[in-house]
Parts: sequence; structure tokens; C-alpha cells
Amino acid sequence: MGVIAAPIGHDQRLSLVEHLDELRWRVLISVAALVVSFGLALWQNHALLQVLNRPLTHATANAARHDKGPIGEQARFQAAQRDALRANAAALDRLSRADAPLKRADRQALAGAAAANAAALRAAPTEPPGRQPVTLGLAEPFTQTLSVAGYFALLFALPVILLQAYAFLLPAFSPRDRRIALPLMAMVPFLFAAGVVFGYLLVLPAAVGFLQNFNQGQFDALVQARPYYSFTIMTLAAMGLLFQIPVAILALTRLGVVTPRQLRKNRRYAIVVIAILAALLPGVDPVTTLIEMVPMLFLYELGILLAMWATRLTRTAQ
Repeated sequence: MGVIAAPIGHDQRLSLVEHLDELRWRVLISVAALVVSFGLALWQNHALLQVLNRPLTHATANAARHDKGPIGEQARFQAAQRDALRANAAALDRLSRADAPLKRADRQALAGAAAANAAALRAAPTEPPGRQPVTLGLAEPFTQTLSVAGYFALLFALPVILLQAYAFLLPAFSPRDRRIALPLMAMVPFLFAAGVVFGYLLVLPAAVGFLQNFNQGQFDALVQARPYYSFTIMTLAAMGLLFQIPVAILALTRLGVVTPRQLRKNRRYAIVVIAILAALLPGVDPVTTLIEMVPMLFLYELGILLAMWATRLTRTAQ
């Protein structure tokens, strides 16, 4: 435990046993952070499930509002039901109050029917409700709740895990290289979080809306929970990884694989590669592809600027 209590310097030499002891404690800290995060995610599983379900709910509600496919037909039927309940309630109420010779029991029956129709009208949804993922197995709600909690636990514990990894690896860097490595490592979690947020707010709604409503007249698409959650997590993870473009560029330039000048000169090839990557991501419609390309192009240019800054910093230090 004393190994990790104080920072380890670049010139400090540790035995193999001390290195293994340090690694063991850092793994234990990471596992503890993961367990605590899993407990918090499981505690708030309803809120987390709502977060993942929201794109599907909005996509299906939007299809209902625009009368698309079976979802639109169901929405039209529900609207007709509301109109019929309203008309029935009004007609029965008028009959119960009419001056026609009616028995007291008949008049009470008409009033009761009018009240029942009015109550059903109040209970009917005023807006078409969106759908949620469906489960087919008896234990699937439980297992999918655990899976979603696990995904979010890894996301919540990621800063602690990366911090432990950085603390273990940084002593291997010289003081000069550490000036480059520290900002590079610090960028990883922030860029990943930015990619996840961008994917959730822009990419995922567009992808789910396109795929859910594709050829909607021929399918009544019921989305199962397990593939839907896998799709959303993979999409968000892919966006988080793609947002690491500046880190990858900076690492390649530091290793001498490419130079900032070569990256600027071959920009058109980078645009083609980015377009291919965007087309391979979920949501194959042109709008979603363009949405995904814009930040990647920006991050590519940011990576070139960071590589130029790192190169100048190295030359100045020399």
C-alpha cells in the first residue's frame, strides 16, 4: 500500500514485487469503484432505463403523430375512440336530462352511462404514447436491468479506472514526455464523454427514428429490449471512441508515424475515410451520416493543431 501512497518519480527504481503490489492495489481500487458505481446504477435503474428508452419512445410517438404505419393506424383509432366517447357522453347526458317520459331507473341508467363515457374519455391519452422495448422471456426484465446497470457502472467508474491506469503508467515517462502525455491522457475521458453526449442527443435519435420507421407500411416493428439496448450502447460507445481522433493523431505524430504537414497535405484522404466511418455507423440515412461527419472533421483539424503545438513544444524544450 505504501507504493501507491506517494507519487513515484521517473528515476525511482522499484522491484518486480513492488510493481506487482502497486498494480494489485490499483486494480482493487478500480474494482471497488466499479462495484460502487454498479450499486448506484442499480439503485437508479428506472431513471437510466428511461434515458435509454427515450429515443425509441420519441421515434414511435412521432410516427403516431404523422400517421405512419401500424403505429399511425393505432393512433387514428385511439383518436376516433376519444371522439366517440365524447359524443356518447354528450348524447347520453342530454337524454338523461330530456323532458321525455322516462322511468327513474332508465334516467339513472342514462346518467350512469354518460358518466362512464366521460370517465373513459378522461382516462384516454390525449397524445399518442410512444412505445418502449418489449421483453419476451420471464427473466428478461431482470437480466436487462442488470445489463443496463452494468453498462452505466462502467461509464461512471471510467474516470477512476483511467486515473489508476495513468498513475501506474506515468512514472515510465520522462519529465519532458510527461508534459505531452498528461494533457493527452486527460483528454481521453473528456472526449469520450463528449462523444457519448453527442451520440445520445443527435446520432441516436436520428438512427432510431430512421430504422424504426423504415418501410413502416410493411412492418409492425416491436423492438425487443436486449437488441435495442445493445444497439444504443454500441452506438454511444462508437461515438465515444471516434471522438478520440485528436488523441490518436497526437500519439501517431509523437511516435513519428506521421507529421502534421503530412496530415494537412492528405486532408482529402482523411475526409474520405471519415465519410466511410460515418456511413458504417448506425443510422445509414444521409442526414445522420452528415451529422456524424461534422464533429469528426472538426476533431481531425483539432488533432492537427495539437500535433503542431506538441512539435513546437518539443523543439523548444530541446
